[in-house]
Amino acid sequence: MAEEDMIMARQGELRRLHVIEKVLEGMVKQVEAAEILSLSGRQIRRIVKRIRSEGSRGIIHRSRGRPSNRRISDKMKERVINLYRRQYKDFGPTLASEKLLERNGIRVNDETLRMWLIGTGDWRKSRRRRRHRQWRERKQHEGEMVQMDGSHHDWFEGRGPWCVLMGIIDDATGRVFGGFYDYEGTIPAMDSFKRYIQKYGLPLSVYLDRYKTYKSTAKPTIEEELNDVEPLSDFERALRELGVEVVHANSPQAKGRIERLFGTFQDRLVKEMRLRGIRTIEEANAFLEEYLPIYNRRFSVSPIEGGDLHRLLGRGLALDAILCIKTERTLRNDFTVAHNRKLYQVEDKVNTSRVMVQDRIDGSIHITHKNRALRFRETTERPPREKKPLTLTKRSKPYTPPPSHPWRRFKFGKHRYERGRPIESQP
Repeated sequence: MAEEDMIMARQGELRRLHVIEKVLEGMVKQVEAAEILSLSGRQIRRIVKRIRSEGSRGIIHRSRGRPSNRRISDKMKERVINLYRRQYKDFGPTLASEKLLERNGIRVNDETLRMWLIGTGDWRKSRRRRRHRQWRERKQHEGEMVQMDGSHHDWFEGRGPWCVLMGIIDDATGRVFGGFYDYEGTIPAMDSFKRYIQKYGLPLSVYLDRYKTYKSTAKPTIEEELNDVEPLSDFERALRELGVEVVHANSPQAKGRIERLFGTFQDRLVKEMRLRGIRTIEEANAFLEEYLPIYNRRFSVSPIEGGDLHRLLGRGLALDAILCIKTERTLRNDFTVAHNRKLYQVEDKVNTSRVMVQDRIDGSIHITHKNRALRFRETTERPPREKKPLTLTKRSKPYTPPPSHPWRRFKFGKHRYERGRPIESQP
């Protein structure tokens, strides 16, 4: 019978019972009990009345063990779980609750969904990561610094080719800009940066890693060593011409804002593109134009200080002539230039032996000299050399040395010879 007298009470209820018992014993007044338990006098009188009639069991709340009147029906719960298994199998509970509301019109709290999925075994409770420590605070103004990098990933999950997401994130606000490309290189980086500055303007600085696209790996020339100048990559050179400061990170953790962004996109963005059946880079870039504004409205923050430090592009700025790969080439005597296994015939006459070849973002080739564009055309053969006229010369009589010439008198062993005959013998 002892089991029937057992009461399953929480610690808070046991504390409340202890105080009410003191009230019943007359050791504590009801007004004092109300102050101790932070309850109203009416609530204390109600609890005292219940314990007098029911005993210690009366301290337990009447709704204990009873289903809530606001709970979601089992039919709706089963429908949500089936939808999750069919359409959102590897989605996290937070993203899955967003997609259920957006695509299926079902509003379910993410924590409720998390508990359902844990209960059915469709989701495992993971250990919370250690809180990230921000060693560097955000910049205070928008446009003061942007972080830029590329993320190599199977973005289409086998439906299309592997590609690279070139991402740019504002350090002060977390606003994201980006695009998909076939590879991470100078031209994709320049194209991504060009589209960014055409939309927002020139930032004061760009935070990059030390990948060969962003930092030159070439050894300095003697002239550069004498002038204490480091060799620049084409991307560094272009940013310097635009008046943008380049800052290189010494580790991935230093530019953690964009690294965490890529981690988020490799989860959320991949699943969003899966739901839409995106297979090509063109489709993915078209989707980004729709997706990024929504993402930025939700996750970007206000800067610490007001004011946008982006600079507008100046009028007449030859942006395509700056954001390009520049290579110095030799102008041959026949006014041809060899570049990337192709031959170009320069049609303008210039007095120089070196010209600059520009590989631009749109794939076109431009040849310049002292910022002057030269006319040229692609050719497959070098122009023929000019043949000099032949001149006839009178052949002279061959020279015959005299008999006394040293060539006719030579020594061989013990004998001396003249015209092949020995003239005297050595003793």
